[in-house]
Amino acid sequence: MYTRTVRLQDTDAAGVVYFTSALDICHEAFEDSLMGSGVDIRTFFSNPDTATPIIHADIDFLKPSFCGDQLTLQLSTHQLAEDEFEVRYNITAVNKGERLIAKATIRHVCINPINRQRQPLPAELVTWIQRWSLAMS
Repeated sequence: MYTRTVRLQDTDAAGVVYFTSALDICHEAFEDSLMGSGVDIRTFFSNPDTATPIIHADIDFLKPSFCGDQLTLQLSTHQLAEDEFEVRYNITAVNKGERLIAKATIRHVCINPINRQRQPLPAELVTWIQRWSLAMS
């Protein structure tokens, strides 16, 4: 579970969380879960042999969220193929009675950053996926 307070910079002109900011917050939760699983994110994100770019992202807003709202994000992972996985997020506003305010999905593919060809997920990532695969079941 990742907790984050909505900041002014996360909102749009109407004062609600902007969609790209919500996806950024999801990515923060992704990084936090990697660290919590013992993955050295500096090494993970600068690995010259492996990259995991995002190939799809979507988010559905169920309720608005505003500056100062306290959010919790619960994530679950799903390996889709030997070289692809997705992370699903439930975003809840604590100060709104634990109301589910958004759901997001971000899909990644594993590639070799030199030749840009798909390759199997590294072992530490598979271990992380397995750890978080039951989180929202």
